[in-house]
Order: sequence, then structure tokens, then C-alpha cells
Amino acid sequence: MAQHVGVDPKSVECWIATGRTPHRGHRWKAASFLGVDEVYLWPTVEKQAESASTSELITYYLHRGAVLAALWSSLIEKAKDQVDILVYAGLFLFDNHPDLPYELADKAKAGAQVRVLLGDPDSEMVRQRGEEEGIGDDLAARARITRRYLEPAMTTPGVEVQLHDTILYNSIYCLDDDVLVNPHVLGAPAGQNPVLHFRYIPGARTFRHYMRSFDYAWERGRPA
Repeated sequence: MAQHVGVDPKSVECWIATGRTPHRGHRWKAASFLGVDEVYLWPTVEKQAESASTSELITYYLHRGAVLAALWSSLIEKAKDQVDILVYAGLFLFDNHPDLPYELADKAKAGAQVRVLLGDPDSEMVRQRGEEEGIGDDLAARARITRRYLEPAMTTPGVEVQLHDTILYNSIYCLDDDVLVNPHVLGAPAGQNPVLHFRYIPGARTFRHYMRSFDYAWERGRPA
């Protein structure tokens, strides 16, 4: 279990012997390993869900440009444990936050898990998506630029960057307990499509549903 979750065996022993509730990401991995729901292993998280006063859906944005720059900055700055990004290129994020690679490196040094999945610029999926968006080879070029931007962080332990060639139905930006989901609409660039902002609630489904999608893509990726 410790090997699967990525923690010291003493931590797992503590979860069992003392009833301590582990961090959300560790709960998910442990539950997945055992083939059960996290609420089954740690019933206290269900009580937290029942007492929550808001649903997982925080805000709906008509298009990506409607997401305030201050929100991106705030979520990036506050993230301490987990940063997961699944995109074809996501160049806008790095153009608008030129220090982001260094911030990701600092977060990893402080113990955060940082995973970035970029579209493989040489893949058929990226070529096809570029054609569908009407920008042709420009999407592959954007993916290459984003990877170049990430190079200062890629030598930092804890920062993992992979390439994928999956059919991407959503871009996903997870920062601790917040996830921004940018659905892909056929024939339209990602920036013109809606964005849904969800916040994790223990025992609820939507946040975990999208993060399972991220994990699925991550398992199929290859090192950049």
C-alpha cells in the first residue's frame, strides 16, 4: 500500500492504528488500490460532505477569457500539495504567468506533486485538433513553446512533465482542492469554450470524476 500511494509504511500504519485521515490524494490512491470508495475507508469525510454548504460547482464561465486573471494567480499561489495540468498546449497560462515554471519548481521543492501533461506535437491527435480548431500546425507549435517554457522546472524532483496523444475532451487545471475544466467543443479553439470551476467536497463525485480522467491520461503519457 505504501509503495502504491507513495508514502512511508509508517504513515499507512498510522492510518490504520490511530484512525488518522490522510491527505485527499493519498486517500484516493489507497481507495483505488483496494477497489473501494474513500468514504468506505474513512467515514469521517462523508460527514464533512454532508456539512458542506455549497456544491462542488463554484462558477460557470462563458469562455476561458472570462476567468479572471486574479483567480488563476490566486489558485496558483495557494496550491501547496498538488498541481495537475492536462492540455494540448495551455500556452496562455504560461504567457500570462511568466514565472510559473519557477513557481512550480518551488512548490515541488516544498513537497507538492506537480504533473503537467502536454499534447505530443508530433502526434496525429494534435495535428487533427489543430485542423479542427482552424489553426493547423500552430497548435503543435504552441505545445512545443509550452514545453520550452517548462524546461527550467523539469530538472526539479517532484516536477513531472509528460506528453500525450489522447483525444482530449477537456483541458484540466487542478490546484489543490480547485479544478478548472475547459471543455473542448468541435470546431472551436479552447479559449472560446466554457470553463467550469469545481471545488472538492469529500464524498462528492464531480471533482474526483475529472481527476480520474487526468490519472487515466497520465498513465498513458510518456516523458517529455
